[in-house]
Amino acid sequence: MKQIKIEGIVLTETNYSESSKILNIYTKNLGILSVISKGCRKIKSILRSSSNKLTYAYFIINYKENGLSTLINADIIDSFKNIMTDIIKISYATYLLELSYQVAKESDNSNIFNLLITSLKKIDIGFDPHIISLIVEIKYLRYLGIDINVDSCCICGSTSDIVTINVDKGGYICRNCYSNEKIISNKAIKLIRIFYYVDVYKISKLSLNDTTIKEITKFLEDYYDKYSGLYLKSKNFLKQII
Repeated sequence: MKQIKIEGIVLTETNYSESSKILNIYTKNLGILSVISKGCRKIKSILRSSSNKLTYAYFIINYKENGLSTLINADIIDSFKNIMTDIIKISYATYLLELSYQVAKESDNSNIFNLLITSLKKIDIGFDPHIISLIVEIKYLRYLGIDINVDSCCICGSTSDIVTINVDKGGYICRNCYSNEKIISNKAIKLIRIFYYVDVYKISKLSLNDTTIKEITKFLEDYYDKYSGLYLKSKNFLKQII
């Protein structure tokens, strides 16, 4: 083993023995690491505050490349305190952690890590967690290998007169190629493309009406159900509370 200091966020925590936890930490440079936090459940443990889900920190660990690493200490960057005081925000944050876990297993692109952290920061300072989650879902499609076409008609390639976006066809449909696919509003069509390209870090204002949010949500739910193969418990919980 060698001792390293690495930036990461705790995705999952599982109690282990009487006083420890096994953590899955998503790191910026080494992907997902399984780490044991020994004795962290004890009241006086120096690891107690850094061994909770959603903790973003510089973790000091004894790193084992093909096995279970050991947490030594951590310098907390952000514990997202505002998120932790709101059940809706916690639920969306938990969903983003679970989704990111699955996406990171498919791709080692560091943009996934950066997008997760930036999105959590936006939710923490008051941005709508539902809309932020929609943006993340759209951006993650490319890393899952199931990208959508939001630049032109996915049948003929036309960039004009787009009338809908279709799950089965994989993207935009123009008027000439339209054949009874479900129509969604022009606003939703445009916003899906904006969300695809927007830099989440630069977002300063974010407000949508409920109808548009529902349209985009339904499209993405159908798209993920058809192509991703993911089953996320946190997503099902969200459906029950929103």
